[in-house]
Amino acid sequence: MNRTVTRYLERRTLSDQWPLLNAPSAACRSIVVIPCLGEYPGILDTLGDLSNGAASDESLVIVVVNNRVATPASDSSRDPAQDSTQVPAPEATNDIALNAQTLAALQDWDQRRLRVAWIDASSPGSELPAKQGVGLARKIGLDWGLQILAAQDDLSVPLVCLDGDTRVDPDYLHALHSFFDAPSRWAGILPYAHPIDGDAAQQAAILCYEFFLRYHATHLAWAGSPYGYHAIGSAMACTAAAYAAISGMNRRQAGEDFYFLQQLAKTGSIEVVSGTVVRPSGRPSHRVPFGTGRRVQRFLDGTNEEYQLYHPNSYEIIRQWLQLAGADRDCEIMIQSAADIHPQLATFLLEQKFTDTWNRMRRQSSPSQEARHAQFHEWFDGFRTLKLIHHLRDTLWSDAPMFEAIGMLLSRIGVEPVVDLTAPLSTNLASQQALLQQLREL
Repeated sequence: MNRTVTRYLERRTLSDQWPLLNAPSAACRSIVVIPCLGEYPGILDTLGDLSNGAASDESLVIVVVNNRVATPASDSSRDPAQDSTQVPAPEATNDIALNAQTLAALQDWDQRRLRVAWIDASSPGSELPAKQGVGLARKIGLDWGLQILAAQDDLSVPLVCLDGDTRVDPDYLHALHSFFDAPSRWAGILPYAHPIDGDAAQQAAILCYEFFLRYHATHLAWAGSPYGYHAIGSAMACTAAAYAAISGMNRRQAGEDFYFLQQLAKTGSIEVVSGTVVRPSGRPSHRVPFGTGRRVQRFLDGTNEEYQLYHPNSYEIIRQWLQLAGADRDCEIMIQSAADIHPQLATFLLEQKFTDTWNRMRRQSSPSQEARHAQFHEWFDGFRTLKLIHHLRDTLWSDAPMFEAIGMLLSRIGVEPVVDLTAPLSTNLASQQALLQQLREL
């Protein structure tokens, strides 16, 4: 067995605490992991999509039914040092009840339609820790998937992330298998499209959020960043070998997809899986501090000005900086050249201790430009790129009007917008949908 995989399985898995129920007995060409919190009966629709598609008999689905352990009661009349009573919030109580229905439904699932195994991280005594969430749930399922593929002795098979409220097309599994059948694959991002449904307010909310996602990823790609991809938890996959190489999934309550893909991008190539579309839910949610559900809820709450995007000038700064970073210059010249691009870029780099990093890169034993380039992008990663954008927003350019910013992006990539971006679009949902479709097809 691969040494990296062996060490990972020995040191980092949690299989003893959360056993796999209905473990498979036959080999598979993909393992799809679905964290499931309060998703009954919708999870059955997702499983139905998978079972109705091509290659369904070649895949295994692992459903991680989960919720966090209830937090202590906050009754001020009690001594918290003495009282260990656990009282879940009403929403959590409902989620737990739905989880129990999911577990019962999985027991009755027809395995001839689709091989489904599951993990009970919901029943009393099996819950996730109070401060954990979807990151840990994904990790538990993916770790089990790695164990299965290691025993199968095929680390080129993909571990696939999906969500319990996400729908997939009939060609979903076939497209994944075709993609990972090609040699030397590392990781893939699947095309996605949130259904634009609900009332007018909810449609506007999901349109607004997708504009943000696609504008940012496309603008980073235009700037030359290797982190110019969409970080959607239900639309990512990697080989078992890649999963072990990056030490597996992180345990974050939110943003686990962003950091997971960032590690994959640092260690290999992330490519687009063609031939299918993933359709995540656009429903509002307070479960996590950010992400689709929270952004939709924030729009509906009306607490923020949503029709704004990062200023296009910030991406031009990133583009020039990434071009500069390909040169082999001493540190002082690099900082001066950064200041020539913009003084605030140099300020940010000094705050981030770039000089120490650059000097260390140039002292490395391998003097090749390719090696330095890889080291640079490991340092100036997706998170640090976002920090620079926020620094420029705070010191130079406030967020720009949404459709004006999208117009600048389309101009930069040589695409004519399908709608008049100078017209008032915030209340014209039909024009917004036409524009979003154009962005989806880029």
